[in-house]
Amino acid sequence: MKKREVVNIRGRFEADALRVLREVPGLTVDAEPGGAGRRVDAILRFAGRRAPIAVEFKRRANAATARQLVDQAETLADTPLLMIAGETTVEARAILEEHGIGVIDGLGNAHLELPGLLFHLEGNRPQRGAAGPITPIRLRGKAGIAAQALLLQPDREWKVQDLAQEAGVATGLAHRVLARLEQEGVVVAEGSGPQRVRRVTNRAALLDVWAEEQLERPRRTLGHLLAQTPQQLIQQLGINLGRAGIDYALTGAAAANLVAPFVTAVPVVEVWVAETAAPEQLGAAADPVTEGQNVVFLQGKDDAPLAFREQRQDLWLANRFRLYADLRRDPRRGREQADHLREQVIGF
Repeated sequence: MKKREVVNIRGRFEADALRVLREVPGLTVDAEPGGAGRRVDAILRFAGRRAPIAVEFKRRANAATARQLVDQAETLADTPLLMIAGETTVEARAILEEHGIGVIDGLGNAHLELPGLLFHLEGNRPQRGAAGPITPIRLRGKAGIAAQALLLQPDREWKVQDLAQEAGVATGLAHRVLARLEQEGVVVAEGSGPQRVRRVTNRAALLDVWAEEQLERPRRTLGHLLAQTPQQLIQQLGINLGRAGIDYALTGAAAANLVAPFVTAVPVVEVWVAETAAPEQLGAAADPVTEGQNVVFLQGKDDAPLAFREQRQDLWLANRFRLYADLRRDPRRGREQADHLREQVIGF
């Protein structure tokens, strides 16, 4: 069994931060004044080494918080950054780890990566949902539609009523979404009164936090449609849904291969359909089955998944952001496809 290194973290920390650190196994904490000159908040000492670090304290951190820290880390030159938080989301930790930013939270998660040191712990304390209760309003359902409207027109100056109209939501909800994102540092407000507008300042953070908070649990109806190739299957499915008068939006690997081809098989076509579509209507598009399906109809609690759908080759596809979020949750190499779509189509 590999001997665990003891890491002494020295610096002038707040009481809550000290408590969080002391609850992480394998870490001991001594507080003392930090360095001068360049920003140094603490000194890590381990295995005879000494590493100055900068420290940021957050009560909670989600994907948007993580993106802000990534930008901040670029201003710190060679000083590593460590974030200490009461709780963090899975996506926030992934972003921080990818960009070499350390993280320790009150849920028992820890990741520190420095020359000569790799320390990683997976927390086992219960977390309040996959994305965590970061703010009063989550970007899902109708609030998620408002977030997608911002993503689709990131350079636009938005008044509250403009966002409400574009997303088809109540003015009050649009205001709450903008206020939430302003609090996150994702949008900024300019002007006052009737002339007050808000503008997206961090598209990547907005996409990350919206995708992180999509927790769809759709009804799934299985179907089978005779076809010789995946392309023929997709085309015939689109024709059948159109004939049945069902609004739909292809998603998953099938849609991804139409907008950003990726080397992967498409054994099953996933498609969002209107929430009101009855089983007999779906049966007109593909034969109902209990196994051996090559079509899966997805229905949400409302028609939010169909918002801002896009047409390509006479087929309706989920918009690029909805597609990205859906791919991320696909266990069959979906994350790879999502990253490919983000690089090739979304661009941020």
